[in-house]
Amino acid sequence: MATRIIVGLGLGPAFLAALFFLPPIALAVLVAFIAGMACFELLRATKVAHHSGMYVLTALAAALIPLGHAYGYGSWTARAVAILLMAALFLPALGRYGTEHEIRYEHIIVCLFGGVGVPLFLSALVQLKRFESGHFYVLLPVICAFTTDIGAYFFGVFLGKHRGITQVSPNKSLEGYIGGIVTGCLCMLLYGWLVERFGGVEVRLPVMALYGLLGSAITEIGDLSFSLIKRQCGVKDYGTLLPGHGGMMDRFDSTTFAAPMLLLLVEVLPAF
Repeated sequence: MATRIIVGLGLGPAFLAALFFLPPIALAVLVAFIAGMACFELLRATKVAHHSGMYVLTALAAALIPLGHAYGYGSWTARAVAILLMAALFLPALGRYGTEHEIRYEHIIVCLFGGVGVPLFLSALVQLKRFESGHFYVLLPVICAFTTDIGAYFFGVFLGKHRGITQVSPNKSLEGYIGGIVTGCLCMLLYGWLVERFGGVEVRLPVMALYGLLGSAITEIGDLSFSLIKRQCGVKDYGTLLPGHGGMMDRFDSTTFAAPMLLLLVEVLPAF
């Protein structure tokens, strides 16, 4: 626990600085690194065919997508990376079919999810930073994921009675899930009030509550979804890069779901 806290205290300010104070390119570089490492960890956890080229190529593809968004070519970059990666994965699979080094179709799907899907979702952080009030919007997924996880943990520990809702995480309780959503909503309202009070921006608090409700709900689905992958693959953590936290994918699994949800909400119903 002490290691987890120390690492969190060290990484937290650096991550917040990139989110809140530094220019969009700095955030894009950080997200590119996170996406590349998370992709590599995902491929290793799922035991994708052990061809080093697949790992390197897919992780590189994952890193390119956030950088494309930073320069305003996000859609173009995502399409280009997707088609090039798909071709680069299927071509050797065609040549190795029927041999002992055959590349399975499901391995290619995992690579496409890790190399295109995950970085595309995380790139929502870069896109949020580009809005007129992006320095406030960009913190929404981070606050949502963090406070939902914290709320779910404490409500589950102190009030949790109805456990075993899903066998993916049998120790988590219904009270924990509800507490996570409630905490996420309240903290989103608090953040909205702080932005209005000290940021000089008019904030629509009912919209912030909606952000908290939907963002927290998708956060919990994201956490369970990546836990499902770990369960089915028989691993405890995706990696060991962050002592006490696991790997990049362990730390940003919830954000991978929360970021695109909140980007969609901001585009459809801006709060300020």
